[in-house]
Amino acid sequence: MKIALLGYGKMGKTIERLAVERGHEIILKVDNDIDNADLSQADVAIDFSVPDAAFKNITACFKKQVPVVSGTTGWLKRYDEAVEICKEQEAAFIYASNYSLGVNLFFELNRNLAKLMQRFSEYNVAIEEVHHTQKLDAPSGTAITLAEQIIENSDKTGWQLDSALQNEIPVTAKRIENVPGTHTISYNSEVDTIKIEHVAHSRDGFALGAIIAAEWLQHKKGVFSMKDVLGL
Repeated sequence: MKIALLGYGKMGKTIERLAVERGHEIILKVDNDIDNADLSQADVAIDFSVPDAAFKNITACFKKQVPVVSGTTGWLKRYDEAVEICKEQEAAFIYASNYSLGVNLFFELNRNLAKLMQRFSEYNVAIEEVHHTQKLDAPSGTAITLAEQIIENSDKTGWQLDSALQNEIPVTAKRIENVPGTHTISYNSEVDTIKIEHVAHSRDGFALGAIIAAEWLQHKKGVFSMKDVLGL
């Protein structure tokens, strides 16, 4: 598989290392945006760029019939627009806020726990995420996904960073040097706390999941998710 890397920061370098180990070839490395890049030989593009460049990168690939696996967060106000362009071009697209196998299992735990806790109003839910200081967006895309899952399966109407109303989920975002990513969901009452947590030990899990998604996306058309890739 010939891969174009859109974004060549720490995640891009990790993807390159693991992709080569799996027998793939990196044919293009783009730091930020895709202007003047030659995508003609690419079997797939893996996008971990920056929020300001993501939409342009992704849709340029669609127009050249290059499947896209994107993990860039902070651009999702234009996600629906990107999906429409993907469909118009009969291209292929996977977006995930997190490609780690463990995180995607954690998403399922979070969804099921929210359903279970819906009947117990004495518990107040909160989300905390901790990432490295180079992470550009706060809260993380993973934390937003977790919040949206809880909202879909509870009487909560939204989320807010730090302070929240009674019907909203408070989300705390911390930035600490050399932390790949930790996400904690807490249900607190006067008598006890129920907590689930995912702790990443390195970027390798995120990168490997993106490569597996790229492998899965070959020869497909449409818009998919990691639930499709993992059969969850």
